[in-house]
Amino acid sequence: MDTVAILKAFNERNKNTLMETLDIEYVAIGNDFLTAKMPVNASVHQPYGQLHGGATAALAESVGSVASNFFIDNKTQYINGIQLSINHIKSKKEGTVFATAKNIHKGRTTHLWEVRIVDENDHLISVAKMTNIVLDKK
Repeated sequence: MDTVAILKAFNERNKNTLMETLDIEYVAIGNDFLTAKMPVNASVHQPYGQLHGGATAALAESVGSVASNFFIDNKTQYINGIQLSINHIKSKKEGTVFATAKNIHKGRTTHLWEVRIVDENDHLISVAKMTNIVLDKK
């Protein structure tokens, strides 16, 4: 697996999307995981100066959706997220958060992911579960 080329392709697809707006970057990939990072600064804060839960959810959904692409035929199929559940454990004011998606279930039509979001000191910020549906391109 050419991880550099895969990460580059994933990051290229972020142009002109919410992922570019939030400065989400895919940074690590393995046989059973995908990791993305997002800076924590005023652009992703809520009014109290803390990381917005919606930005965290967008990070979790982004990494969980892209990770499902490993398990499908990208020429004939595509992924849609159909459910996201997230628990926020700890607040974050500045720095970087990292979201790592690991597969729980890889079915023919659905994929279930656990996404753990940690900061640069490996403190748990949030935990999410995401379900994707595999659809045929028409």
